[in-house]
Amino acid sequence: MPAFNKILIANRGEIACRVMLTAKDLGYRTVAVYSEADADSRHVQEADQAVCIGPAQVNRSYLQIDAIIAAAQKTGADAIHPGYGFLSENADFARACEAAGIVFIGPSVEAIHLMGSKRLSKLAMLEAGVPCIPGYEGAEQDDQSLSRAAGHIGFPLMIKASAGGGGRGMRLVHAASELLAQIRTARSEAQHAFGCGELILERAVIQPRHVEIQVFGDAHGNIVYLGERDCSVQRRHQKVVEEAPCPLMTPELRQAMGEAAVKAAASVDYVGAGTVEFLLDQSGEFFFLEMNTRLQVEHPVTELVTGQDLVAWQIRTAAGQPLPLKQQDIRLTGHAMEVRLYAEDTSRDFLPQTGQVLRWEPALRDGIRIDHGLLEGQTITPFYDPMLAKVVAYGATRDEARRKLLRAVEDCVLLGINGNQRFLANLLKHPEFAAGNATTAFIAEHFAADPSLSPQPPAASELAVAAALLYQQSANTRAHQSSLAGWRNAGNAPWRFVLEQGEQQHSVELTVLADGAQPGLLAKVGGQSVDLKLLACDGRWATLELDGIRQRLAYHLDGGKLWLYGHDGNLEFTDITHLPASSAADAGCGSVKAPMDGAIVEVLVEQGSPVSKGQLLLVLEAMKMEHSLKANIDGVVRRVDVRQGDQVKNRQLLVEIEASES
Repeated sequence: MPAFNKILIANRGEIACRVMLTAKDLGYRTVAVYSEADADSRHVQEADQAVCIGPAQVNRSYLQIDAIIAAAQKTGADAIHPGYGFLSENADFARACEAAGIVFIGPSVEAIHLMGSKRLSKLAMLEAGVPCIPGYEGAEQDDQSLSRAAGHIGFPLMIKASAGGGGRGMRLVHAASELLAQIRTARSEAQHAFGCGELILERAVIQPRHVEIQVFGDAHGNIVYLGERDCSVQRRHQKVVEEAPCPLMTPELRQAMGEAAVKAAASVDYVGAGTVEFLLDQSGEFFFLEMNTRLQVEHPVTELVTGQDLVAWQIRTAAGQPLPLKQQDIRLTGHAMEVRLYAEDTSRDFLPQTGQVLRWEPALRDGIRIDHGLLEGQTITPFYDPMLAKVVAYGATRDEARRKLLRAVEDCVLLGINGNQRFLANLLKHPEFAAGNATTAFIAEHFAADPSLSPQPPAASELAVAAALLYQQSANTRAHQSSLAGWRNAGNAPWRFVLEQGEQQHSVELTVLADGAQPGLLAKVGGQSVDLKLLACDGRWATLELDGIRQRLAYHLDGGKLWLYGHDGNLEFTDITHLPASSAADAGCGSVKAPMDGAIVEVLVEQGSPVSKGQLLLVLEAMKMEHSLKANIDGVVRRVDVRQGDQVKNRQLLVEIEASES
């Protein structure tokens, strides 16, 4: 029976913090590994010991098997927990742990290898009698063989990369005329992302539910399932909302899917935590999709409805202990729901965001759990996935869990970088989702026109508050004190502010109506008037009265830059009132700036090149994604300030274009 005392967590961020929490509760010492970019991260601070394993890039740090094994040996860690992502489903990593005499907290090398291939795992599931989607999973991978197989399957069909996941190498094909082009694109994407261009084809299941079963096995031959999670709400094959139990589930269907999942796990003598994913069609028929041989991002919802700690189960089974419960002892109670908080601008096609976290206050209260790896002051870099935290709610009913989750999403304060809170809140409010009717087609069919998906101007009230806070800062500076005594009386002329938000400018006229510790103000924004009274502010929270309604808003003010937490999330304003007029005129006149921190992977123009509006100029890589940067006017390239391989900062000038005379 393997025994260990110190666990190294081969991961970062929220999952590293999550694993450490349980490991400490069970009495184990913990070791963090970190890249140079993560030296001051929360998971490093939470661990008993920490070892730097390389530069920021994942292929030089978190994917370096030898460096992680060396860190374990150096610190005396005798077990490694891989978390999820990175090396968690890498058979070579599990094999290296075994060779070094280190316990890998996960399944066997053989199970990881088999289930890591969609083609091989599907063949194994067919042999084990697990229901599978009709399709092609053959070894012949040339275009002709795949085209011939597609003709037998019929359209629409799905092309899927055999290796990896996350929607990469996946294409929906509606007609034979599209097939070859989509095969080549999917193969190229899969080869680039996973180092394997192998594909499978499957009949497309239209508007299904995505339902997954949590399974657990031990070294004594016991395997159980701990209910299901519905992960149907997805964007580009990435999960957005996860919940347990599935709104459509019946006891009979749960038993059938659970037993199929156990059969899948038993076919590979599975030990540890695993998830068997199924597609559930509208007739109630279900089909094997894949098996993930690790802990899932969404494991908290299962923990909340079962009352079990799945990380503790992982550690105990890795130590050779039997499962703590038998199948008949597992009970599901209540409802849990989870969303993922990302650093991304949903109004600009979910563009990942980088920068400093100036403020982070998770909205913790009864029935709310927030797993995160954030610290105020840390920098969100372009090197890793943009997920910041998971917000999870538990309630007696689905609607109670949904309401609690909605409030928690709206109440989490994140300033300094943009988050996807408005998108998540609007989704949770949507009648179709609230009714429990969402399928994998929900966002495309019911949510494509949501305001969170396109740029929206700030409300007049938000501009009024911004102007009031900036005016107070100015008044305090003049008075050389921190109280509100710096305000001037009502006889003063109105103050005029010009606030910049992104590429937009907004004018606010502010009049002081009543002097004193709680001055009354009147803001005019365009044709709208806002009555405002600033009651108190302490540098983090402002208490104010807007049109007779008292409320409290989070903010961060640094010189002429203001971050304001409105109902829809993070707003960033720059006070350009006193800038020369030419500075405003220069914005948007052909300057192409970096939308985030990242690396330049391709430069397609040079000085003197004629360009047209919409022409591709550069390709920027950040947070595992490539972003195309295009010309915003017709003209001639005046200067190119970057080369391939350069690391650039958010808003850095990259290319400048001189407009055509026409």
